[in-house]
Amino acid sequence: MQAALVAGETSGDLLAGLLLDGLQQRWPGLHAAGIGGPQMVQRGFEAWWPHDKLAVHGFGWEVLRRYREIVGIRSQLKTRLLQDPPDVFIGVDAPDFNLDLEAALRAQGIKTVHFVCPSIWAWRPERIEKIRRSVDHVLCIFPFEPALLAAHGIAATYVGHPLANVIPLQPDRLAARARLGLSAQDAVVAILPGSRASEIAHLAAHFFKAARLIRQARPGTQFIVPVVPARQAQMEAALKAGGMVDQVQLVAGQSHTVLAACDVALIASGTATLEAALFKRPMVIAYRMGCLSWQIMRRKKLQAWVGLPNILCRDFVVPELLQDAATPHALAHEVLQWLDAKASQPEKIHALEQRFCALHAELQRDTPQLAAHAIAQLLQP
Repeated sequence: MQAALVAGETSGDLLAGLLLDGLQQRWPGLHAAGIGGPQMVQRGFEAWWPHDKLAVHGFGWEVLRRYREIVGIRSQLKTRLLQDPPDVFIGVDAPDFNLDLEAALRAQGIKTVHFVCPSIWAWRPERIEKIRRSVDHVLCIFPFEPALLAAHGIAATYVGHPLANVIPLQPDRLAARARLGLSAQDAVVAILPGSRASEIAHLAAHFFKAARLIRQARPGTQFIVPVVPARQAQMEAALKAGGMVDQVQLVAGQSHTVLAACDVALIASGTATLEAALFKRPMVIAYRMGCLSWQIMRRKKLQAWVGLPNILCRDFVVPELLQDAATPHALAHEVLQWLDAKASQPEKIHALEQRFCALHAELQRDTPQLAAHAIAQLLQP
């Protein structure tokens, strides 16, 4: 079994790593290669390019300056795959990169699968035609997506969200705190300003300025930030800009331990917000980007919510502060509301935890096995 995969960014690497578990169980002699990260490499994946080569953010200049390099990688990859065709190509998220590549490969008879339905239900509904042209099958991580795709003639399977099986239904807060050197009594705020360099550039200083305001209001509050080694220097610079040097604990990776340990998360919109929901944690979601990117994004948005927990719950169960609204004072205010609720409104925290428990159960499936089965059905002669 020869499979080619492309995963961009940290979240795609995690999803692809779990997918590889299912593929290897079904096809023990599997050879998988393409573009991927450390989770995939740990499973024997041959990375021709590292996954962070595809990490871009926003629109306009932020993308244009990387455009030539990314298009060049895609062209080289397409040539290589057409010269030695795999049994299946699986694009993991990264739709701007993968859908065009999938269309070219499918036109030459290579079976194509896209893992994670592009967010046509949130913005850019025009993508539906490209999906139909590009892929033989879509593996969906949210339960409402297959019916939406079927209405447009696109075959799809709901495979659950892999994170729902990775994260325990009842996270152990005390054990996580012990690993991080935190006490049971500490008020702990997790700060996650994103994994991309551009996200950190737009958000981190605002988050740390908010942390300074929170510390002024509640002097004993502990702040902890998971950071990948490649972003360590940038995060330290943001700490300095936010006036919080030596007042925030940076830890290498361990984002799940940090989320398990915290009382509330201040977090960039993205997959990490779903992780926080699966850890049953209150959160404040924020996002900032370049002005041009924001104007384009705002015009294309199809629904009221941006954060995944709110989208899936169809309600503003946690606050969202976007672009100009994401000021340090506003962010600090919303975080303090959650911290205060722990003592003054425990029923508010409990209601949110129950909502997130129901969401967790809905997303929990044997994703590797279901995905591998769907791919096996596609490859049957």
